[in-house]
Amino acid sequence: MEVQMFDNVFDALADTPAEAANMKARSELLSALKARIRSWDLPQEAAAGRLGITRPRLNDLLQGKLAKFSLDALVNLATASGLTVHVQVAEAA
Repeated sequence: MEVQMFDNVFDALADTPAEAANMKARSELLSALKARIRSWDLPQEAAAGRLGITRPRLNDLLQGKLAKFSLDALVNLATASGLTVHVQVAEAA
């Protein structure tokens, strides 16, 4: 059995480099959102209202259910939470 090494878990999980990049970006946004929402110290219903989503949708986010959120949805939620999103583009290594 051949052992493979990857730079990050998303490279191992994804079928393509583009898919891995998308998963990594979504993961970073989801993590930042979770921290932001928890800093509010609000009940889930109130936090969901602040973001314009349902409480079950907020619960999915707080549980880290990455597959349930597109990059676009996470950018919109980050903006609604008061975060600023910056995209950094660089040459592939």
